[in-house]
Amino acid sequence: MMKYGRRGDHRLEEKKKPAGKKSPLAIGGFIAVLLSQGKLLLGLLKLGKVGGAIISMFITIWAYAYLAPLPFAIGIVLMILIHELGHVFAAKIKGLPVSAPVFIPFLGALITMKKNPSDAATEAFIGIGGPILGTVGGVAAFGLGVYINSPVIVSVAYAAFYLNLINLLPIHPLDGGRISTAVTRWLWILGLIGGLVFIYYINSRVSQLIFFVIWAMFAWDLYKKFVKYRNREEILSVSTRFDFRADHLLQQGYIIPGENHTRDLEYTTYSDLQGPGESRQTIVLYWQGIGFEGHALLPQQSVIKRVQLTKVERMQKETGFYLGLQVKVDYTPLGIQELYYEVPAKTRWKFGIAYLALVLFLLYMIRLVHQVGIID
Repeated sequence: MMKYGRRGDHRLEEKKKPAGKKSPLAIGGFIAVLLSQGKLLLGLLKLGKVGGAIISMFITIWAYAYLAPLPFAIGIVLMILIHELGHVFAAKIKGLPVSAPVFIPFLGALITMKKNPSDAATEAFIGIGGPILGTVGGVAAFGLGVYINSPVIVSVAYAAFYLNLINLLPIHPLDGGRISTAVTRWLWILGLIGGLVFIYYINSRVSQLIFFVIWAMFAWDLYKKFVKYRNREEILSVSTRFDFRADHLLQQGYIIPGENHTRDLEYTTYSDLQGPGESRQTIVLYWQGIGFEGHALLPQQSVIKRVQLTKVERMQKETGFYLGLQVKVDYTPLGIQELYYEVPAKTRWKFGIAYLALVLFLLYMIRLVHQVGIID
């Protein structure tokens, strides 16, 4: 968080649709319950990230209830939750803090990591945690559905198997793309080809568009990493903003720079060791003429090329006069990419066997659901 004053700190930083149609009465009742529990929702908001996760779950259930019966909508959101909790538990095992799951209608859910994995093996461990626990949840739902002869619950299990299988496609940012980092990056080529085939056979136009965007972003990232910048330096840019208290400038009769004022800033940089194989790089910015000093964290270990002030905004606040300083940092990532992907052969084999076994098991369960014959 930015601190006001002469010194600022800132971080740069398909499911199978079951038989039957949606019930308007069920959806209406669900909405009525939500509206009648206004105080409850306000209370959930006060719970912070957990409350936000619960609210996003309700919104996603409501959205799915437009396309399928309410019990199915609830079941599929629970399966997604179980999947995401698999990532959370895996991250906790590795000592990496993560956010609560946030549900996005028709896209699933996501968690954000507050600290990046230090190596490909850790990334793969967290990536495979979701499909493993998600598959366990699907098997439990399938067993319950068969036991009580419930087409809806079996349909939920069927959808869970498909969703976990799709997530195992070796495409970033899907789980399969992350697991591939610890097996072999050649799986990404398979993902490029298999992804196009998958998109071609999707029935929904909306789903086709969404997955095509994911595939295109993945393809572009691979192009940049292994083609465009393979033999030349890559220069990236990141911007940040500081609110600098400048009452002393007015008192001294200093001529305040205009909005379009630009200049190169002086800087120093240093790195702090955060843990085994992990460090954090900080850049300290200076504008000696006005007494400004600002601290910011870089996204990754880098060689800084240029630090430039790009805009100055004058602001009068209750606490005094401030300058809003927009700063751009040009940098080149250090050549540590290959070190990140260095994984012992034994570990690669473990992840490879687990990945293949999970794919085959999900395919078997999908076939088994058809053989049981409880759903069409």
